[in-house]
Amino acid sequence: VNHDDIVICKAEPQKDPSDDRRNCQNSDAEQTAVQCRNRNGGTLWYLATMRIWDDEGRKRVERHRRMRAAKGFETIERYTGLETLELEERFEESNSAGLDAEQENDSLKRWESCRVAQKPVLLLECMSNLVLNEFYAQENGAQERILQGIKRLQNQCHDLIIVTNEIFSDGVTYDLESERYIELLGRINRELGQMADSVTEVVYGIPIAVSTPVFAADERTKDVG
Repeated sequence: VNHDDIVICKAEPQKDPSDDRRNCQNSDAEQTAVQCRNRNGGTLWYLATMRIWDDEGRKRVERHRRMRAAKGFETIERYTGLETLELEERFEESNSAGLDAEQENDSLKRWESCRVAQKPVLLLECMSNLVLNEFYAQENGAQERILQGIKRLQNQCHDLIIVTNEIFSDGVTYDLESERYIELLGRINRELGQMADSVTEVVYGIPIAVSTPVFAADERTKDVG
């Protein structure tokens, strides 16, 4: 795990998206992102893909955003079109609002020093929302667009952590449209698993390494070298 890592965190089905098990899943992913940043330096990004539909959702997002900011995350929101996302441009957008000229200049200097020293660490949460958004925006070509977007992010990041969900084992038969969405998410999860350096499944709040833990390869390299 030397550079451009992809780490997948996935969880069991959620009846209530706000329940404690989802919080544990996100907490594990956030902890992994912070560890990657502490190991390699650079900036720390959180890419949110969930659309906000009402005031309750907006309040929840604002609360979570403040909590992440305390850990050093800069948050950007992107619901579709990752294949065209430029992180540096989004940094300038997210840091320009509400800052005076001196504060904005200082913020951009910090970004530039981090960018030159190291690519950023980015946490994407979550793939199931991104797939849903792309599916309903234009089902045809959704898989290709999403995977192209992930590869684009990978090229801009030192470490990329992706949160997804396992929604395939509830035994429920859905309508044909929902089944196509579920199949699409399943195909993308398989592709991401093949691309990833590490896959972790979070089961009832307990992280279980499905493939090599994110820092294990570094430790093996140290032992050999």
